[in-house]
Amino acid sequence: MTDQKNSDQAASSEKPWGGRFSEPTDAFVERFTASVGFDQRLYHHDITGSIAHATMLAKVGVLTDEERDQIIEGLNGVKADIDAGRFEWSVSLEDVHMNIEAALTERIGITGKKLHTGRSRNDQVATDIRLYLRDEIDVITEELTRLQNGLLDLAEREADTIMPGFTHLQTAQPVTFGHHLLAWYEMLVRDGQRLQDCRKRVNIMPLGAAALAGTTYPIDRNLTAELLGFDRPTENSLDSVSDRDFAIEFCSFAALLMTHLSRFSEELVLWTSAQFDFIDLPDRFCTGSSIMPQKKNPDVPELVRGKTGRVNGHLISLLTLMKSQPLAYNKDNQEDKEPLFDTVDTVKGCLKAYADMIPAIRSKADNMRVAAKSGFSTATDLADYLVKKGVPFRDAHEIVGKSVAFGVAEGRDLSDMTLEELQQFSDFITEDVFDVLTLEGSVQARNHTGGTAPDQVRAAVARARAAAK
Repeated sequence: MTDQKNSDQAASSEKPWGGRFSEPTDAFVERFTASVGFDQRLYHHDITGSIAHATMLAKVGVLTDEERDQIIEGLNGVKADIDAGRFEWSVSLEDVHMNIEAALTERIGITGKKLHTGRSRNDQVATDIRLYLRDEIDVITEELTRLQNGLLDLAEREADTIMPGFTHLQTAQPVTFGHHLLAWYEMLVRDGQRLQDCRKRVNIMPLGAAALAGTTYPIDRNLTAELLGFDRPTENSLDSVSDRDFAIEFCSFAALLMTHLSRFSEELVLWTSAQFDFIDLPDRFCTGSSIMPQKKNPDVPELVRGKTGRVNGHLISLLTLMKSQPLAYNKDNQEDKEPLFDTVDTVKGCLKAYADMIPAIRSKADNMRVAAKSGFSTATDLADYLVKKGVPFRDAHEIVGKSVAFGVAEGRDLSDMTLEELQQFSDFITEDVFDVLTLEGSVQARNHTGGTAPDQVRAAVARARAAAK
């Protein structure tokens, strides 16, 4: 019995925290609680944080310069092994942090065990996630900017291309394709602003909070924050290790971004259909059917539209994860990484696909023009014309409504009617009415900031480019 007890204690003590335990972790529980299968992607940031921590410990006299140098050299060696694919991850060591620490100790000996002085895995993982997310935000920002620039280029190219504007998916008023694309651009501008605002709260350092209450060692958190490029250290040790607001905020940004991309996707799917036939997507962004040889399916927009639900779900997962947790750290928080990682991966993939695809869109201007001319899209222009002639708007609305009813019965657009036919509804209508009933006259008439006039579209593109510099 004594030999068995000693064996169990020896197995337990193989864990960095095993001294308290009298028997080894159940094999299933070990696999169930391990996170190394997914958090190993944090290795670069974990090593970066550890190098800064060791540098700070030497600065305040907790480590000698020689120990610091040994640790940093050892950590760089571990990183080289991981980069080269030579590193063997162990489930028994639970997570990325203990795998790296064990490898460091094996490489440099007892000095490796001193690295964890003055910190806990609680503040360590919180720091790693922030370092990781900060880097990913910067990558996402580049892809988002690339997509925005692609939209601006396409909008400028299509500033004069007339298409129908819709409400309720019914023809409403003529707009230009360039103007429509700038509506998408404005959504992405807000997304970019939200992302940069989120980055400010990501870039605050929790390292030094230790398990929950700080440490008795004379650490210099401002130095560590400076070494890691954080704006400042966190203010409260309890909040530091248990806060995941920054991850939720990022996923909230991502959900809104994906909602916008999903709206873009819906329009692209409609516009590529035979029923609309407004645009063409290059073959490289589409696939075919295994049975119908004529098919050209807009798979990229459809898949982006589908992935929106995935990202929305991750936001709800993180909100639910945090909603009932008492302070400070709880094992629940291990569940924050997979939703966050998948959100990052999904957003990057969707943005890359769109940034590549948008500049390659080709409009079918003739089809757009025909569609804009149908559905009485200049009816509002006729009402405005009458108001300018002194007709009260409600009376003008009724006059135009009767004109449209006549056109429906005759199968003709307002611009196809004769002056005499239009004058039967109002004596205020004169020859100059045809200046406002043309599609060009309609879009040009809304010649103000934010309006549809081609010159306004070009001016909006110019302002956007200037603001982005």
